[in-house]
Amino acid sequence: MTPAQEPSANSAHPPLRHPAAEGFCRFIDQLNHWMGLVWGYSILLVTLAVLYEVVARTLFNQPTIWSNESVIYVSAVAYLLAGAYAHLHHRHVRIDLIYDHLGSKARARLDIVTFMFFLLYVGALIWVGGQMAWMSFNQSETTGTPWNPLIWPVKLAIPVAGLLLLLQGIANLMREMGLAEKKP
Repeated sequence: MTPAQEPSANSAHPPLRHPAAEGFCRFIDQLNHWMGLVWGYSILLVTLAVLYEVVARTLFNQPTIWSNESVIYVSAVAYLLAGAYAHLHHRHVRIDLIYDHLGSKARARLDIVTFMFFLLYVGALIWVGGQMAWMSFNQSETTGTPWNPLIWPVKLAIPVAGLLLLLQGIANLMREMGLAEKKP
């Protein structure tokens, strides 16, 4: 028998893939990809705000009261919501030196163990961030600066980012466990 004719090692154990898992993973991937693109492009707005401030301050001696805070808050939201996008594309922190040398079963076990720590992290983001956002919303909290914008939308980005990260983590784990097809 040539190698092409030999049955693969996986043919004795067909994949455990489920259509619902495939659909869930595709939906979460698309959602986080879209969020990453939208908030990635928001950095162009940040750049324009900085340029506007520099020109207004330097050439016309007319500094703005809104530019600095806008740059900080839009950048913060983009940073938070990019976490799930990074997780989707496996750009998160991982010790590849060790992980890449493990077999598939060892990787799967390690993924399950690290997922428990991941749950604690995203759980804290969702729970504590949600409480902070809710309190800020109920109090109509503002920054207390001369511009004085509402701050709850920025705080709301914390639990939303945690939820998106959790969903992407679940989708990635489902793939590692063979419940959905791995991305190329």
